[in-house]
This record gives sequence, C-alpha cells and structure tokens, in this order.
Amino acid sequence: MRVYKFGGASVKDAKRIQNVGEIIQQTNKGKLLIVVSAMGKMTNALETVMQQLYNESVVAAEAALDKVKSHHLQEIVTLFDQEEPVIKSIMPVLEETSQYLKTTDLSDYDKDYDQIVSTGEILSTKIVSAYLRQFGLKSVWHDARLSIMADNTYREGKIDWQKTEESIKSQVNPLFEVNDIVVTQGFIGQSSDGLTITLGREGSDFTASIFSYCLDAESMSIWKDVPGILTADPRRFENLTKIDRLSYREAIEMTYYGAKVIHPKTIKPIQNKSIPLHVRSFMDPSGSGTIISDEIELNYPPVIVVEDNQALVHISTKDFSFVAEHHLSKLFDLFTKYRVKVNMMRNTAISFSICTFDDNRKLDRLKTELESEFKVLIDHGQELITVRHFNQEVVDELKKGKIVLFEERLSNTLQMVVKNVPIVKRKDK
Repeated sequence: MRVYKFGGASVKDAKRIQNVGEIIQQTNKGKLLIVVSAMGKMTNALETVMQQLYNESVVAAEAALDKVKSHHLQEIVTLFDQEEPVIKSIMPVLEETSQYLKTTDLSDYDKDYDQIVSTGEILSTKIVSAYLRQFGLKSVWHDARLSIMADNTYREGKIDWQKTEESIKSQVNPLFEVNDIVVTQGFIGQSSDGLTITLGREGSDFTASIFSYCLDAESMSIWKDVPGILTADPRRFENLTKIDRLSYREAIEMTYYGAKVIHPKTIKPIQNKSIPLHVRSFMDPSGSGTIISDEIELNYPPVIVVEDNQALVHISTKDFSFVAEHHLSKLFDLFTKYRVKVNMMRNTAISFSICTFDDNRKLDRLKTELESEFKVLIDHGQELITVRHFNQEVVDELKKGKIVLFEERLSNTLQMVVKNVPIVKRKDK
C-alpha cells in the first residue's frame, strides 16, 4: 500500500483534477491512499470568510462563502458527465458551514477558524473521489476526522498517536478490502472536544505521513509543482539545482528552518519506520524527483530558505539587571502560552531577542503581558534568511541591498535577520 499527497495547486481546477486522475492511473499499482488539500486558493478564500465574520457581519461572511460555493460548482460542471450527484454530496457541507456562521458566538477565534476553513478539504476530496470513480477507478471517500485524533489546541492540533493509530487501522484497512483507492483530507482531524481541528497551515504533508506510519506504507509521495527539492525557492532565485537524494536528517533540518516544499512535521513519522518519501512533479510525473530516505548524502550544495513576514522582539529588564535563568523560564512559558515560535534568538547580559512570525494578534497579547516586568520593542516586517552548507560567495550575494540586524553561524548553517535598504543616490544638482 502506498500513500500519495496532492496539494492545492495540483487540484486547483478541473484540468488539474483530470491530471491527477491520469497520474494515478499511470503510476499506481496496488492499494493507494490519497491525501488531498483544498483546491488552490480556497483556504485563502475561506480565511476571507473568517475575516468577514469577525470584522464585518454574518451577511458579509455568507457572501464570501458564496464565492467558494460558485468556484466548486463551476469545476464540477466541467468535470462530470452527471454532475447532480456530486453537487448533492457537497451541498450539505456548504449548508453546515453557512449554519455555523449564523450560530457561533465569536468567543473563540481559533475554534471558529477550524470549523470554517476545514470546509475546503471536505469539498475537494468529495469531488476528487467522485471523479476517480467516473474515471473507472474503485475509489471511496473517507472522513479524516474519524481517524486523526488530536487535543483541542485549535489551529495547531497535537496528535494523540495511540488513538489515531487504532482509529486508522480499524477504519481504513477494511475500506481496502473492497476498494483500491481511499481518498481522504489533509490538514484536519478531530479535537478532544469532538469538533474539527486543523494541524497547522500546509499540514496536509503531515497528514500523509501519519497515515503512512499507521498503515505501514511501502512509500509516500508528495506531488508538487516543482521537479523535486531545489536548492532554493524558484519564485525567488534562479540557477537552482535539484537535489536527487536527501537523508531524513537533512530533510528535517531544511524543513525546521522553513523550507516550504515539505511541512516540518512530515519527516519524523516516516523516518521511524524507514518509509521512503518521494517528492515528485505533477507537471512531469515521469521525472525522477527527489527521494528522502535513510541513505546519507555526504555533500550538499548551499540550500537557501527565506522566511518573509518576520518580527524581531527585543526584551530587556527595566532596571538593567541581568536577564537570568528565571527570566528565561518565564519568557519561554509565555512563548508557549501564546504559541510564539522562536525562529532565532540571541541573549546578552541585559536583553533577550527573538525572531518570530509577525502575527499581530499573538505578539500584541505577548507584549501586553511582558510589559508588566520588561521593556519590549518589536520591529516588524523583517526577513529571515537561512543557508545550509553555506559558502561566503553565496552569503555575500544574499546580503546585497540588505542591512543585517543580527547573524548566527553554526558549523554548516548560517542565519541572518535582514531588512531591505534603498541604495543611496546622489541628487541631481
């Protein structure tokens, strides 16, 4: 049994879904579990529904939801010879979301977010599964919320591995007795409260690795719009190199520092069972892609990861006393409380600074609590650049047109927080 994961770009419209059907027909031999994300840009569209709900009105939120509905209906008409059964299968999902908009008391943003934004994955998987059946494949739809069990940390659900493994084995294995393909959702699961929970933005890769682990898959494949894992983001850089093979360790390091091609939590579950991970292109299914496995690659080219939308948080004591161990303990308790991820940190005798994602909601709450004891200064709009296996030529090129706010070098990793600086030009006389 193998596991495939298709992201939003690979199912963004009818043409791409048809391409998915062709890939499955051409490449799969045996049983296959497919994890599918929401159709391209639909998670963003559903986040707009949330924004309208909290910032405007229920009416505005329903208008935004109608746009989501229209997009899916349009693609269904294009895809199916008999579209009515598929439309009937997705309408209750949309009606349930609409009803939720009208009844929530807006007391818990994160919980509401998960109930609303998860709609995208439910819709896309119902469409993909139905299309595969029309394509002549023995496919069945499965609700991941019956299998992926988590706590109630909404938007960042923590997996209950024992319950999840028991649920997957008891529910999914019987489906394969009468079907060749099981289609399920990425990104979502069930909270300990019995509600829908999400596993973090771009969490569908992680979902695929959970199913791979629990089902003892022979391999896992992530289908992307790139030929494999590249040495940098092709939207930012040119003259890139495809990395043919990666060790699990190197893949974990890359994703930890923010490499977007794989979700950071993806690698460890499959590493525990030595399940190889293939990163392949849905634009070129015959391409070799990248394989991540136990094999150790001794030499890698410089790999560049750029994280936008960063903030520098500077924390210092009000009386110029040292930032001691008890201060650090309190600070990290607060980072945990407000889910502030530390991407980089530095401490001096009287100050402590971190680089984190520039999330105003989280940082405002953190600052309010810190200011009773510390001075707090936040610099917004920064950029974090990480270079694995760096050399000075690459570093110098990356620094052009930038001010380096602070920098840290380890044996084979360099990180620097930078901001753009305009080039000074002499005025005409």
